[in-house]
Amino acid sequence: MINDTLQAFFDTSCILEPEGQGVLSGTTFAAKEAFDVKGFITSGGNPDWYRTHSAASKTARAITQLLQAGARLVGKTHTDELMYGLNGENVHYGTPVNPKAPDRIPGGSSSGSASAVSGKLVDFAIGTDTGGSVRIPASYTGIFGFRPTTGRISLEGVIPLSQTFDTVGCLAPDPYLLENVANVLLDHSKTPSAHNFTRALVASDGISRVDQELVPEVEAKISHIASFFYTVRREVIAEPGLDVWSQAFRIIQGYDIWQNFGAWITEIEPHFGPGFHERFYWTRTITREERDKWAHKQKEWREELWNRMRDDTLIILPTAPGIAPLKNTPLNILNPFRDRVLQLTCIAGLAGLPQVSMPLLMIHGVPFGISVIAGPGMDEELLAWVRAWVEGEA
Repeated sequence: MINDTLQAFFDTSCILEPEGQGVLSGTTFAAKEAFDVKGFITSGGNPDWYRTHSAASKTARAITQLLQAGARLVGKTHTDELMYGLNGENVHYGTPVNPKAPDRIPGGSSSGSASAVSGKLVDFAIGTDTGGSVRIPASYTGIFGFRPTTGRISLEGVIPLSQTFDTVGCLAPDPYLLENVANVLLDHSKTPSAHNFTRALVASDGISRVDQELVPEVEAKISHIASFFYTVRREVIAEPGLDVWSQAFRIIQGYDIWQNFGAWITEIEPHFGPGFHERFYWTRTITREERDKWAHKQKEWREELWNRMRDDTLIILPTAPGIAPLKNTPLNILNPFRDRVLQLTCIAGLAGLPQVSMPLLMIHGVPFGISVIAGPGMDEELLAWVRAWVEGEA
């Protein structure tokens, strides 16, 4: 059983042995407390959800796929309440340790999964990423994080947050294992096409969201990555503004959230921690008309960005606007920072695109991730590019 020195795990007794042999034979992994395991109640990071639900009758498909590829599940990891967070602080179950910066938050909502990987308690982990819940903790804890093209990895047996944006993501300490894990999970997995990405779009509006004192180091690293491409263009990704894009994301996501949890919240009146209570009850105020208005805009923006991406282009951008905030940062400081986080993460979310966060910087001794985003369905090509690029840098 895992010696959980990092408070990363919700349940270390949830152990499943491999069901086959494959590229993951000999590895161990953890699954976020949003994935069903037969015979265990999935808490979603909230005691009232745990209290009012029964044990799962079936194990989530993603876990089964990993077991069949030879991996061993060694536990379920903490999450923000019902996956609706980006910080990793849970008033009910505590905050997993950020192994690379113990005085700072690990990021959420796949907080425990990132902590377990970064602290070497497991070889890799899976989480969910709706608004950045794999990418942000990957950036904060100094590991690789992958969000797939929407729909490429099965969500069967996962508590839904927002069906429009939910994905299953992977966390790993290196790009080789990340690629192997992702390729096991990706539906309709294919061999990456032979051509390379030759064109880079540097997201100028993304860089503008970064804390001012960090910009020189971030700019230098992004310029270094861009130097490997034949064509490089600095472009605004979101013409209406990333603040407008993130507002669209919040409204569409929020509408979905109330559809998924509203009846339960109304009946049970669960206890939510600070910030979560306000966000969950805010989602009740979103009308179908408001949601549809933003969904129409989302479709236009997605098509426009897909046309710009083609199949030879990567967007390069900072994963987060800054390093991980300190633990117990007041909400009046943390919430504006969270808004800037969403302005960066909503790009891949709204457009349904695959993204990898790479742990390429240490700023003030704290990890900071740089991301690359590829066109729709180019998951295998993106993962192969990241592996090859990191290998070339080693």
